[in-house]
Amino acid sequence: MKRSIQRAAESVTPSPSAAADVEKVYVKIAKRIVPFLALLFLMAWLDRYNLGFAKLQMVKDLGFSEAVYGFGAGIVYLGYMLFEIPSNLLLERIGARKTFARITILWGITSIAMMLVKTATWLYILRFLLGSFEAGLLPGVILYLTYWFPARRRAQMVAGFLTSIPLSAVLGGPISGWIMGSLGGRAGLANWQWLFVLEGIPSIVVGLLALLIVVDKPAAASWLTEGEKRLVLADLEADRRQAGPREHGFGQALRLPRVWLLVAIHFCGVSSNNTIGFWVPTIIQGLGVKSTLTIGMLSTVPYIGALIGMVLVSRHSDRTLERRYHAALPCLACAVGLIGIGWFANSPVLAFTALVFAVAGPLSGNVVWWTMPPMLLAGTAAAGCIALINSIGSLSGWVGASVVGWLEDLTGKTSTGLYGVAGLEVLGAALILLFMPRRSATKAAQSELGDRLR
Repeated sequence: MKRSIQRAAESVTPSPSAAADVEKVYVKIAKRIVPFLALLFLMAWLDRYNLGFAKLQMVKDLGFSEAVYGFGAGIVYLGYMLFEIPSNLLLERIGARKTFARITILWGITSIAMMLVKTATWLYILRFLLGSFEAGLLPGVILYLTYWFPARRRAQMVAGFLTSIPLSAVLGGPISGWIMGSLGGRAGLANWQWLFVLEGIPSIVVGLLALLIVVDKPAAASWLTEGEKRLVLADLEADRRQAGPREHGFGQALRLPRVWLLVAIHFCGVSSNNTIGFWVPTIIQGLGVKSTLTIGMLSTVPYIGALIGMVLVSRHSDRTLERRYHAALPCLACAVGLIGIGWFANSPVLAFTALVFAVAGPLSGNVVWWTMPPMLLAGTAAAGCIALINSIGSLSGWVGASVVGWLEDLTGKTSTGLYGVAGLEVLGAALILLFMPRRSATKAAQSELGDRLR
């Protein structure tokens, strides 16, 4: 049966009526797989950034400096760098179902273990392990979506997946604030210890569900009819042909300047996204808010803005097939917001508005950014290089968090380090505008990029 489906995919080009039918199938697929993928990343984001709420009491209880906190918060990305490529290459071999389950269960266990932290060394070790275990989820999902959707639909699918980031704050912020404000001292545990326990357990449950819910590829989906499978596989094959020649070997791809350009752009573009989340509660507290529950409620507002931005930007980008400005302009908006947090420090309303831009900008642009690597890479090159791009690029979170913490110790202001992060966002936007193609999956665009990088 699989061979017959494959032959059909290779030989059939969808007619106009079939094209309408296949779009209906993609809607069906999206409803089945994207919400659960978003749930996986929601759990990951919550367990990675709940340290920002734990900081409100944990740093004082354990006697940590801001530099220790910043280094520990960001070292998670060192684990990313070391293990994302092996994880994504393994996904190509064993499939997404086993990979996503393994990732989610292990990081859930590690998140719970954070309750045992007593020294800076153990903070560093457990945060490194958290990153090591979570490594491969985001690039794995980006790769996984290429198995199910053509280029013309990927920005919206990536947006649907990445909506988990603002949703984790919208849902997790009030919950984290309530835990921090209500459960301290229960059963002899501090409030931050309860935070790690109660927010780590759901990840383990969701990881077990991944074994039952995730399907590796369309051909294995029992909830698709044979006719639907043929339509999808034929359309995906046509999409691959339209994309033109791309690198398929990981080793060969590593020698391409375009790959390292993508790494540099991602490093700059996600620097704010990977840094500011650790300081959102602290920034809001610095504006004069004392109640942890109120801090939790207010921390949802920037992420609601990000959720709206992600949906609008991704839809417009897919409709116009323009990628460059849709990825770059949000980075510039983020830089303005980061600078505004410091400039308007004496005006809480304006500073909070700037915080909304700083959070919403990179998340809105990131959903379009992730459509670009698959435009240039395929096969093992896509699996390895998407992981490489994300792992090295995510190190900006470690660098940014460490620098922000260090400068806060020196100056007493969080905003000092945020200015440096704003500079990275501007550089990322400039690289996108100079070197990235405007439109998705066209031979002309890829030829334009290749000419610029040769």
